[in-house]
Amino acid sequence: MATRTQFENSNEVGVFSKLTNSYCLVAVGGSENFYSAFEAELGDAIPIVHTTIAGTRIVGRMTAGNRRGLLVPTQTTDQELMHLRNSLPDSVKIQRVEERLSALGNVICCNDYVALVHPDIERDTEELIADVLGVEVFRSTIGGEVLVGSYCSLSNQGGIVAPHTSIQEQEELSSLLQVPIVAGTVNRGSKVVGGGLVVNDWLAVAGLDTTAPELSVVESIFRLHDAQPEAIQTSLRDTLIETYS
Repeated sequence: MATRTQFENSNEVGVFSKLTNSYCLVAVGGSENFYSAFEAELGDAIPIVHTTIAGTRIVGRMTAGNRRGLLVPTQTTDQELMHLRNSLPDSVKIQRVEERLSALGNVICCNDYVALVHPDIERDTEELIADVLGVEVFRSTIGGEVLVGSYCSLSNQGGIVAPHTSIQEQEELSSLLQVPIVAGTVNRGSKVVGGGLVVNDWLAVAGLDTTAPELSVVESIFRLHDAQPEAIQTSLRDTLIETYS
């Protein structure tokens, strides 16, 4: 299912929310319409946590995470950390990261298996990402852009990258990430797809300005037409990985 909403007249829903297969973070102080876009589709499937990160509402840009873990910047307060620990499932590891590039959502793009990271991210951070999120980590750019989290949106089913990414680079990313990759836009031509879209294996939420053709690209690449929270493919893939590893 793909749906559209906005946060206080902003279409950058990926700035104010973070969506994974085991939890959803949303900024505090939004309108009921913003929250209901998530609540209507997620229901009781996963917790929706209203929070700030480091005193800001840009929770999607400050954090990186998947169903196994959540990385937050070192500026995150103890109170925020406690709130997250109390709200998220016990299986989700939460880790503060001391990293110069503290807007983690801009410099990390990940699903449950792989992470693309900013080429200049610190070695310690790279190890933390691999450990906490349980993913393989690759330093990369997208269409020459170092902010991989801003110019890419990724789930376990597929990925959308900024429209100026070459066909060759899309193919390389697809073989690296092991999911189909397509170049696309959100919010009527915005190339900052990570800022304008959040996605997991059964739901995508894009900005209100996103056109019907843009939304249909999102639905097809992320295979959202019949997707359910039970995400059978994920558990099946985990079983295969465990069998062969």
